Amino acid sequence: MERESMEYDVLIVGAGPAGLAAACKLRQLSAESGKEITVCVVEKGSEVGAHILSGAVLEPSALNELFPDWKNMGAPLNTPVKGDEFYFLTGQEKAIKLPNAFIPKPTHNEGNYIVSLGNVCRWMGEQAEALGVEIYPGFAAAEVLYHDDGRVKGIATGDMGISEDGQHKDSYMPGMELHAKYTLFAEGCRGNLGKELMAKFNLEEGKDPQHYGLGIKELWDIDPALHREGTVMHGLGWPLSETGATGGWFLYHIENNQVSLGLITDLSYKNPHLSPFEEMQRCKLNPVLKDVLKGGKRISYGARALIKGGLNALPKMTFPGGMIIGCDAGTMNPLKIKGSHTAMKSGMLAAEAVAEKLAAGSEGEEATNFDNIFKNSWLYDELYNVRNFVGVMHKLGTYIGAAYTFIDHNIFGGKLPINFSDTTPDYATLKPAADCKKIDYPKPDNKITFDRLSSVFLSNTNHEEDQPCHLKLTDAELPIRDNLPMFDEPAQRYCPAGVYEIVESESGEKKFQINGQNCVHCKTCDIKDPAQNITWVVPEGTGGPNYPNM
Repeated sequence: MERESMEYDVLIVGAGPAGLAAACKLRQLSAESGKEITVCVVEKGSEVGAHILSGAVLEPSALNELFPDWKNMGAPLNTPVKGDEFYFLTGQEKAIKLPNAFIPKPTHNEGNYIVSLGNVCRWMGEQAEALGVEIYPGFAAAEVLYHDDGRVKGIATGDMGISEDGQHKDSYMPGMELHAKYTLFAEGCRGNLGKELMAKFNLEEGKDPQHYGLGIKELWDIDPALHREGTVMHGLGWPLSETGATGGWFLYHIENNQVSLGLITDLSYKNPHLSPFEEMQRCKLNPVLKDVLKGGKRISYGARALIKGGLNALPKMTFPGGMIIGCDAGTMNPLKIKGSHTAMKSGMLAAEAVAEKLAAGSEGEEATNFDNIFKNSWLYDELYNVRNFVGVMHKLGTYIGAAYTFIDHNIFGGKLPINFSDTTPDYATLKPAADCKKIDYPKPDNKITFDRLSSVFLSNTNHEEDQPCHLKLTDAELPIRDNLPMFDEPAQRYCPAGVYEIVESESGEKKFQINGQNCVHCKTCDIKDPAQNITWVVPEGTGGPNYPNM
């Protein structure tokens, strides 16, 4: 059965903030110029927003440019930030609240909104369709297609109805080819096609290694008496500081007597015994967080890697036939820990560059005009000012790094003429397990703290069971042969969904087991595996989590 194909001017992979902003901007530019630009978006989630996970405090700068009248258009930005609080947790029972004057200026949240980014994307999807964009949810882009001269031609969606052993089931349906003059890849952090394109076109040459964090988030209904709508709380320190790991937590008072909270663990951590999931559960035991949650009910859970290397690690974003945009490339502001407004702006800038090329009659010639458009934008200026943050925190640690960051931004406006780089990739930081202290994580109390499997249940994760595993091992024997003796196989701890297990038979034989059904598509395994032996690829379309209001 041959694949069918469809042709567009611009194809966009991923219906997140970057992809949808690019789609909307392209259609706006098309209307302004009178030159028709056909635009299609494919999205692996079951609906727009199903796989979107973020804190999220949204800075509306890009949205103001894209839809100046967004308030009257019904955008779901319902909770303006009313107050910022920042804490250093010094132990399970202790915390220091910092005065606002001691918080780096770029992290202040006046004028921002606490949102469900999934709901913002659902709304943006509606606007895109109203502008004439075709959106196809439930179709996973599985393969990049190339012209004979090496230009990107488009993508092929994954075949449906393939059994675990590779046979065609009764439900078999071949994927579809989507061709375009330009294909924009907006898959989010660690997109598997973006990863392929960076290698093929050598887009990371001369850049620092990319750096990542793992964000684990929960949504809670809380006691109305404890709710302070519009309050934004951030913090550093315990429990990550006990092992020298870096990262930070957030707790946002959103509408309807709910809070969203989470912990971001930098994936540069060194102790292979560390479990980001358990660190997140333990973090909630500090009274700063626990006192907000007491008597409440956890209603949703999710996890997603975030890309935080900043400008020093930002790859070249253009190549013949397309571009990589948003968190697929790494446009997040790592100091603000905000990537939505920057992803949207990168998509809008990409749309401008591509529209210029299409107007000149280009059939996929590299959009080299993007570099100049990008460097003359506020996005470049914003990323340049925070270019040192990741290197500073990784090199100097949480406390000295935070002090340096305050001086750099509150006194020198981000313009200190020192360049901090971290040239060690996150997968190469682990020390041998025998050289590191084991961590005694408390058992969950099922009131404030919980286990992995009950958490994954709240993410509404589901995959068609009889399909090829989407977590590929280059060397199937390596986890037991090398990773287990050296690092006590860290995958069983860094995965926030219980996908990876070491199973021991009655005879004492150990087996590395992959429970792909549990996967929440966070991509941490693809990033942190010390041997880079795990490759995440897309499962059948619609598979994965289904996040409501996340």
